[in-house]
Amino acid sequence: MSVGEHLSAMCGFVATIVYFLSATFVAYLFLLAAYRLTFHPLAKYPGPFLAKITDWYSVYHAWKGDRHLEFWRCHEKYGPVFRYGPSSLSINTNTALKTIYGHRANVKKSQFYSVFPPTKDTFNTHSSIDKASHARKRRVLSHAFSDTAIKAMENHILANVRTFCSQLGRRSIPRGKTNESIEKYESRDQWSTAKNMADWCNYLTFDVMGDLCFGKAFGMLERDENRHVVDLIGNAAHSHLITGTNPMIKTLGLNKILFRQIYNMRMQYMAYSKAQAAERTKIGLDTDRKDFFYYLLNARDPETGKGFTPPELWGESNLLIIAGSDTTSTALAAAFFYLVHNPAALEKLEHEIRSTFSDIEEIHSSPTLNSCIYLRAVIDEAMRLSPPVGGILPREVLPGGIDIDGLHIPEGCVVGTPHYAIHHNANYYPSPFTFSPERWITDSSPSVTKDSVALAQSAFCPFSIGSRGCIGKGVAYVELMTSLARVVWLYDMRKAQQESWMRKIGEGSADQEFGRQREDEYQMKDSFTSFKDGPWVEFLAREL
Repeated sequence: MSVGEHLSAMCGFVATIVYFLSATFVAYLFLLAAYRLTFHPLAKYPGPFLAKITDWYSVYHAWKGDRHLEFWRCHEKYGPVFRYGPSSLSINTNTALKTIYGHRANVKKSQFYSVFPPTKDTFNTHSSIDKASHARKRRVLSHAFSDTAIKAMENHILANVRTFCSQLGRRSIPRGKTNESIEKYESRDQWSTAKNMADWCNYLTFDVMGDLCFGKAFGMLERDENRHVVDLIGNAAHSHLITGTNPMIKTLGLNKILFRQIYNMRMQYMAYSKAQAAERTKIGLDTDRKDFFYYLLNARDPETGKGFTPPELWGESNLLIIAGSDTTSTALAAAFFYLVHNPAALEKLEHEIRSTFSDIEEIHSSPTLNSCIYLRAVIDEAMRLSPPVGGILPREVLPGGIDIDGLHIPEGCVVGTPHYAIHHNANYYPSPFTFSPERWITDSSPSVTKDSVALAQSAFCPFSIGSRGCIGKGVAYVELMTSLARVVWLYDMRKAQQESWMRKIGEGSADQEFGRQREDEYQMKDSFTSFKDGPWVEFLAREL
């Protein structure tokens, strides 16, 4: 046989092998799809065809940023239970919420969370799948988030809130203005330059978390050199969502190819958070401020006596920055959006705050602030309509299965209740897309009773519930109530009037996809947390 014939034979052999392997792979995919559609334990449940056979359906909506809407759309179409993945069910009821996320639920966090840590030894309180590991980490953090600790750190929260309030009222000084004319230009009878509240709420909450975590604010409210970190954090969360919906993407390294820009920004954020953790670790316990890191550095395992390792400290700092800032900023920006789009609600809130407090410095965490029930209702209603984490927190069923709403779900399946969908479920919230803080206040109208408020509360989960619920809930409410109350006490506010395009930012519109048509609903992009833009708001210092 000649060399040419030998090579030709070899090529033919290789082609045959490739064809055989390709045919085998296609046959495998066909049989796998057939199994998932017919014999799989969840085959009887309705859902989109592609979702039944592949997790890439969820990957697509995670990348697109409308996964929270897709859960709502599917529940509208298929009812309270639908199959959003080959082995995954979404259940949109308050009883499922309690059963799945309650303290004694026979579930654990799913492999969705395995993609969050930057390295194998940096699991944090949020990403720990192992229950014992999570319990240990949460016990440590619980000291940092106790009522006593929060009260001790409130002065740092207030310092940033004061800066936030002063910046909102400022007007941009045009070129050519002299120092002598600036004071006149910024006179109290003029509306401020329009502010994009998504940005300014981000700056506030990131500065607060910098102070509470690392003993220093990031300086975003007053300077712009660190403001790029907001985008890094948003993309880090988005990367987690995309790869979490199909962990094989990270295992095979496909995220570096298919989602290169998002991946690169995630890595930049990881480097930033690692640097912050390292800098704070160098200071150690030699500080007069008991910030969150103080408690992490001081923690000791009761069994081994060992403290957190450097990778564990880094992992917790990743969590604290994202969870303590990105989510709170979304809730605050949403509150501003709904207030300027609902003048009657804004007027009612102004009356409550301005009649309760006679001086701005009276507004801090206190029984008096907690007595402002309309303020709390505004915040809760904003989080109901636009939950900072709008998607689903998946849980894997453990041996023995779990019974949910009369359905037995076997071991290995993944279940969850999506926040956006249940927050817009008319069974718990009549007129679910209407901004109505009154729905949280008993006897505020004939239709709002003690029972209706209790029903609304039973489906309310912006911080999740149970042992895995957000440990920072108390800090978030202090920051939200203090910030919003102080702004309302100081300023009148309105939708931006300077440019027509500003008035529409953050709103839905008729030309957008199904679920985004409502002009009076704050639109978000699901990135596990949320990307948001707007509203643009102008402020006018009121007469005191």
